[in-house]
Parts: sequence; C-alpha cells; structure tokens
Amino acid sequence: QKYKLWMSKQWYQRRVRGSSMTFLCRQAFAKIFQSTPDDLDMHMIYDVSHNIAKIEQHMVDGKLKTLMMHRKGATRAFPPNHPLIPVDYQLTGQPVLIGGTMGTCSYVLTGTEKGMSRTFGTTCHGAGRAYSRAKSRRNLDYMAVLDDLKAKGISIRVASPKLVMEEAPESYKNVTDVVNTCHGAGISDKCIKLRPIAVIKG
Repeated sequence: QKYKLWMSKQWYQRRVRGSSMTFLCRQAFAKIFQSTPDDLDMHMIYDVSHNIAKIEQHMVDGKLKTLMMHRKGATRAFPPNHPLIPVDYQLTGQPVLIGGTMGTCSYVLTGTEKGMSRTFGTTCHGAGRAYSRAKSRRNLDYMAVLDDLKAKGISIRVASPKLVMEEAPESYKNVTDVVNTCHGAGISDKCIKLRPIAVIKG
C-alpha cells in the first residue's frame, strides 16, 4: 500500500510539471506570435506516462488476473480495440512516443496484439543510455556537441552546460536499432519518424 501511495504521489507530481510546462510553452508561443494559444491551435494531442506502476488485468497461464504493472524503462502499448485506450485510437492501437536524442530522430509507434500477449502490452520508451552521465561529461566536448547540432540545423537551449554532454547523441544507444528491434519482435509497430529542429533541456 505504501508503494502504491508513493507511486501515486510521483504520478501527480509528474502531471503538475507536465501541465506547467505545457502552459508556459503555450504562453511563450502566444507572446512571440501575438496571438492566443487557441488561435494557434496549440492543444494537447497526446500525453503518456512511463516508468510508472498501474493496476491492470492481464491473461496469465490462461486466467485473467489483476496485476500491478511497473513499466521501468518502458511504456504501455495496448493494441487496437482495447477498452483502456481513448476512442480516437481504438482503430490504430495506443500511440507510443519514442524520444530519440537531441541530434537523432524520434518515433511514434502503436501497440499490437502480439505485444499484449508477450509483454503485457509493453514496449520501449526510448533508446536507453550508452554512457553514464559522468562518463559523458568526461569523454565528450561541450563545443563539439554544439557544433554538431548546429551543422544539423538543430537549435538548442539548455539550463546547464553539463546537460549538453549528458544528453549528447553519443550518450545514448541508436534509437532506430531499438525501435526496429521492437517492431521486428512484433510488440509495437512503427508509424512515424520525426526529425528534431529544436531542443530544450532543463
């Protein structure tokens, strides 16, 4: 019960932070473009949590059981027609947002029936780190990372210089390899590939 309580508190804190960032982002765009967020059509399209525990029902050894699913380093990916996903996504399956790095692509995937039976409706939520934050700070050059992003046409704003090295593309595994593995295993399907044009790290 204590675990569920602390997990609930963590989830609410995340919701507050996410809502605050969304509000401030909308206000910033409204100020720059001298309009309103609504006129700019800046509404929430989709939001999802990862690294969180949820109470769900799944088939285990042929029986429907109630489980606490803690997806650590992963996210939920339910298939089409699942009752717990919004109506808008019933035909496609649950959207899965796979963030790449500051200098690489990101992906949108969808959940599958095979993923539901093999991984309880779970897939990756990112590439995962290749280097620890400390190793990244030791081995990577601040200006070299910035120059590489600039050469790719990517704008960046960071709260601290150390984040540039910690979050550099070299600090992470190849997100395309990870996504292709999940797609090949059938636990999620590739839908959209995205290219970064701006990065904010705080």
